[in-house]
Amino acid sequence: MSRQQPIELFMPPNMLKAKVGGTHAGLDMAAINRAESAMEALKGEFATWAQDDVRRLVTARDAFAADPDKTTRAGLLRAAHDMKGQAATFNYPLIARVAGSLSHLIHDLPEDAPLALGLVDAHVNAIHVIYRDKVMDLSNRTALALAQELEARVAETLGA
Repeated sequence: MSRQQPIELFMPPNMLKAKVGGTHAGLDMAAINRAESAMEALKGEFATWAQDDVRRLVTARDAFAADPDKTTRAGLLRAAHDMKGQAATFNYPLIARVAGSLSHLIHDLPEDAPLALGLVDAHVNAIHVIYRDKVMDLSNRTALALAQELEARVAETLGA
């Protein structure tokens, strides 16, 4: 008969917890609260920033429509990409989603392929309407359907 070896459990020390000093020790909760307050204050300012971003996106779209070259295309991509990043942070998730779809279209379509201005316009107009109507809720079925349709057209255009 073979004897079973006893099971030995090894529990490595929690070095991260030791470095931080436990659950809350070493953390400056006042600094965290100040940072959260600052983010809340910035969310209020996003309305102004969003309006400026919508204008910048429209301006980039107009420049691209007038002269569809690498420079104007890059400007359009930059405007859409910036809006994608900022909108999600400041409670406009649908703008972030539509701007992300537009960014995907511009970025992933080969530079020598024509960029369909109608599809670009649909994205820009959707962003404008979502901002104008202050659609911040992901449960808005109309806005969600629009975002899904735009994403489907982008996938179709890219052959995905």
